[in-house]
Amino acid sequence: MAPVISSLNPNHGPPTGGTAVTINGSGFTGVASVKFGTVAVASFTLVSDSQITTTAPAGIGSVALTVTSPLGTSNGVTYTYSVGPVITGLSPASGSTSGGNTVTISGSGFTGASSVHFGTASASFTVVSDTQITATAPGGTGSVPVTVTTSVATSSSVTYTYVNSTAPVITGLNPNQGPTSGGNTVTISGTGLSGTTSVLFGSHSATITAITSTQITVTAPGGAAQPVSVTVTTSVGTSNALTYFYITAPTITGLIPTTGPGGGGNTVTIFGSSLALTSAVHFGSAAATNITVNSDSQITATAPPNVGTVLVTATTPGGTSTVGLGDAYYIYVAPPVINSLNPATGSVSGGDDVLISGSNFTYTDAVFFGTAPASFAAVSDTQVVATSPAGAVGPVIVTVHSSGGTSNGATFQYQL
Repeated sequence: MAPVISSLNPNHGPPTGGTAVTINGSGFTGVASVKFGTVAVASFTLVSDSQITTTAPAGIGSVALTVTSPLGTSNGVTYTYSVGPVITGLSPASGSTSGGNTVTISGSGFTGASSVHFGTASASFTVVSDTQITATAPGGTGSVPVTVTTSVATSSSVTYTYVNSTAPVITGLNPNQGPTSGGNTVTISGTGLSGTTSVLFGSHSATITAITSTQITVTAPGGAAQPVSVTVTTSVGTSNALTYFYITAPTITGLIPTTGPGGGGNTVTIFGSSLALTSAVHFGSAAATNITVNSDSQITATAPPNVGTVLVTATTPGGTSTVGLGDAYYIYVAPPVINSLNPATGSVSGGDDVLISGSNFTYTDAVFFGTAPASFAAVSDTQVVATSPAGAVGPVIVTVHSSGGTSNGATFQYQL
């Protein structure tokens, strides 16, 4: 009966050959040749009728190993010429000097791995697949090469760095507050921050943009309007927590007054909500000055120069205000101009209706005959009707006042 092969140990080796292979089976007595594919081995040892030992020649790919005796040629059992293991990455690539953390090794050719080394130290490991091994890092210091060894070869190395075994400590957040929408940049200061793998604002992950041993820069995630704990995690551990405040954007609901001169300079009271942390007020694109926070619902500011109708906004760490149920628009008013009075004379006893013609009269709030106030009605932007107060014989200067300022003067003559 022809010989029969039941198994090979090992059933793979490097393309360069040289691997000692044990052939198990039956009917081996009298075997005259052993072939790996079409290549006959130079020598082999007949250990018994059920076992042969030999050395694999060089080869490529998978080949059928056969043995031949005077009774015939055996079945073929596959022997694979394998490329040695290759490491493409470690996750994480750093860890505590005390070791003990799990490191995932990615690559190829890991089947049959016999050892994993961190430098010269052996690591316990599990072959998950031909492309992944999980290993428990041994203790160590500095940067060391990680290698995987199989029966084929030892891989090239990838560097693993041992870091201080002390968990990170954070000492400051700048700023320590921001809008509920997130998106702002926050700088975290501390120690032991190298190798940071995550930064949490409460339960939300921040986007890390830069890392040094003493500083991390992140983009804050969004969050509810409440304080949250910020923590930093490295391969060593998780830091202490510092408080970060999510601030609701302010809302403006009203202004007093809602009009003023183009040159600015008047004080405007601004009403709304979430105004306590106001750092800037703008009338359109122009920045106001002398900002005073009276309460979370009220601030005052000095209007800057501007023209037209503009939106008033307040800025806090929570963002720039929106318009609430009210009016946040401010109107810059040109000073009134008097062109004529009709009539321009009247009785010293007063009571004469005088038509004042000109421009910019819409926001008129006072009319004076000399220093005496007159009752009036603003008919349009170009006409005001005033009732003359009593006066002495002779001329007086009539002026119109509005939130835009005081007009030029026009002469009115009192007569008997």
